[in-house]
Amino acid sequence: MANVLGVDIGGTKVRMGVIDDKGQILYDEQIPTEIPLYPYLEANILRMLEARPEIDAIGIGTHGFVDPKQGKVIYAAETLPGWTGTPVKEWLEKATGKRVEVENDANVVALAEAKFGAAQGLDRVVVLTLGTGLGGGVLWDGKLLSGGPHGGAAELGHMILYPNGVKCACGRLGCSEMYVSGTALRRRIREAGLDITPPELFENAEKDPAAKKVVEEFTGDLALVISSLQAAFDMEMVIIGGGVSEAADLWMEPFQRQLKPMLLNPLQVEVARFENDAGILGAALLVLENE
Repeated sequence: MANVLGVDIGGTKVRMGVIDDKGQILYDEQIPTEIPLYPYLEANILRMLEARPEIDAIGIGTHGFVDPKQGKVIYAAETLPGWTGTPVKEWLEKATGKRVEVENDANVVALAEAKFGAAQGLDRVVVLTLGTGLGGGVLWDGKLLSGGPHGGAAELGHMILYPNGVKCACGRLGCSEMYVSGTALRRRIREAGLDITPPELFENAEKDPAAKKVVEEFTGDLALVISSLQAAFDMEMVIIGGGVSEAADLWMEPFQRQLKPMLLNPLQVEVARFENDAGILGAALLVLENE
């Protein structure tokens, strides 16, 4: 197998990297996300293929519900307007003449961590990405749990945490990502009457009772989500990634303290090792792991 173009599509930026079969990033670049997305994506991929003729295939991780067999986006929130229903694999294979594989972005992070990161050698792993939303990736006996008739398998952020709670972008009330995500954290800070950023919240929690209360509630909800996931999957490890994980050293103690009595069995929790690179590495693995 020659080199693979790994593409990580987010709400504000698209990252593209050329990856070899050993997981080495030979080249990468980042461009802002533009709408309409598909023609912009195709033009930039064609530009990359012209500049890097050694690219043999393309792997894509994207926000949204994805049918990986069809390589089609079944549903994407308004983060990416017009992306719902896009047959990415079909259109890009026609445009490029290359093999194209498409998956949910949290799932490709799970692939990267299982192959090269914290979960090497493990068969049952859950990855949670705490960013704009709450992404989820599940490795089940070494294989991604994904797809489904509506592309919604392992959409862990849309498990209901609080019935009749805060309204989610999906239209339902009380989804986990409305309580356990970077967006949720900013809402909690605002509702507590604090004028600080999430990193400042964690830094202030030791001396500010109001900040400490927000952190305790946030980490308690994260512990509750993981406890429920353990009952469903009995995983060997949970890996926490996304922007919120960058301050994990400041919130890990209250989180672990609340998690321990909720667990059925001991569970290892690790912070993702590939923060910025996981998306493009995992996207490339969609091809490299299924040659």
